[in-house]
Amino acid sequence: MTPAIPAYLEQMYWWAYVRPWAVRLFDRQWMVELILLGNYGRLRNETLKEFGTDLSGRTLQVGSCYGDLTPCVADKVAVSGGTYDVIDILPVQLENLQHKIRPDAPVGTFLMDAAALQIPDASYDRVLVFLLLHEQPQEYRKRTLKEALRVLKPGGKLVIMDYGRPAWWHPVRYSTLLVYAWLKPYAVDVWNGELTELLAHEMSGREWSKTTYFGGLFQKLVSSG
Repeated sequence: MTPAIPAYLEQMYWWAYVRPWAVRLFDRQWMVELILLGNYGRLRNETLKEFGTDLSGRTLQVGSCYGDLTPCVADKVAVSGGTYDVIDILPVQLENLQHKIRPDAPVGTFLMDAAALQIPDASYDRVLVFLLLHEQPQEYRKRTLKEALRVLKPGGKLVIMDYGRPAWWHPVRYSTLLVYAWLKPYAVDVWNGELTELLAHEMSGREWSKTTYFGGLFQKLVSSG
């Protein structure tokens, strides 16, 4: 059965992700660089660096994303002889992704809800969540993280790249907060609490490292335990 599109996506983000014209407008490299204040390339490269050169085994990306991150990861997976699965709840996003990756890339695309993955436990060696969590309501965010941890193999690596709380002196701190409150209201929750505190039981037994970028406006969370 085809999963239903969450109501919040249609209500809050129809203009950014749901409509085909929105995908054509926003999935341009210069556009994602502009939206991320020139930081997309850096966040992509830091994500690739975190995975290293060996991407053998199985890799999962929870949520499609704009820009060339997924094709870059796919190239590294192909060299390593691994496989790479990408899930998204929006058919238009998966269709768009299929146009961005090479026909022979070891990439599978699956229509799935990030908060209710139809995937067995401990299936993947590594899981990537790239600029997704700040788009979700808090309860949905918790469920997405819980699912990402559930499908990760023991000892596997979870990499989360997302917005964070910028330092008090950051020149875009207050202007960004106003934009968040208007266009990305769920992102404000990411400012007000640590992502690792969302699931106290599931996350407490894992080792986490956190790296911030651009004065704290972006963060990378990595768990390898």
